[in-house]
Amino acid sequence: MIDPQRSTPENLVARVRAVLPSLTPSAQIIARLILDDPATVARSTITELSAASATSEATIVRTARVLGFSGYAQLRLALAAAAATRQGPDRLVPGDLAPDDPLSDVIAKVTRAEAEAIEDTAAQLSPERLGEVVDAITAARRIDVYGVSASGLVAADMSQKLLRIGLSAHAFTDAHLALTSAVLLRPGDVAVGVSCTGETPDVLEPMRRAAKAGATTVAITNNPRSALAEVSGHVLISAGRETAFRPGALASRISQLLIVDYVFVGVAQRTSEVSNEALRATRDALADFVSESRPRARRPS
Repeated sequence: MIDPQRSTPENLVARVRAVLPSLTPSAQIIARLILDDPATVARSTITELSAASATSEATIVRTARVLGFSGYAQLRLALAAAAATRQGPDRLVPGDLAPDDPLSDVIAKVTRAEAEAIEDTAAQLSPERLGEVVDAITAARRIDVYGVSASGLVAADMSQKLLRIGLSAHAFTDAHLALTSAVLLRPGDVAVGVSCTGETPDVLEPMRRAAKAGATTVAITNNPRSALAEVSGHVLISAGRETAFRPGALASRISQLLIVDYVFVGVAQRTSEVSNEALRATRDALADFVSESRPRARRPS
């Protein structure tokens, strides 16, 4: 849910897009109108918007409250600010890729989608919330990271980054192994669940078990109203829309990887003396391995 005290034009758009999948069908109509044309919605009275969306005025008020506002009037003010800062005609809704798009359009649309995913993720991320996660990971005895499919790649990236600076971090992309590890966690340990939808059973159940064991739980998800967000003590919201030609392996993964980088840099800062030494040691070990593995050139006889 949006915090009106921290709401900006940029994170308003990002958050509306993030909660869209979890809204009721009627509320989704309102949310899509907001994303398509915030200026028009901002200019519309509640009666006009009700007629344009074929939804009730009560639905509009409920949607505004779900988005963190006291009512439609407050939402209109925020939308007017969002419309004023809109960066070009396609800023709020990146054009979906079509089967007959030329490669020049593919380059432009994919680039815009991934750039917006990065911008939207940064706009809505609270430094205070990130700091709490960084502190928990810095002090953890052990860090489990759960994810499958494209989110499994993000989990692997997070664990290897933390390993490079001397932390005990492990990625689990198999539900059976994840559950086995989760039940052995204890207070002070950290479990991180990565899921774009926040509804992936292979991630949800290990996170539930980790929470039951007393571990600190962290969600990285696009959906702040998801089951994963509900079961987690800390929620870091990523941004990025999935479409027919851009599944989870593109914009959503980019925004998740960005959050991983935020966390990694924050932890490295907190433990700079230890992490710098660990990075040097691991870098030297890899350099030695590569050097020793290269075939030596034969000397001429």
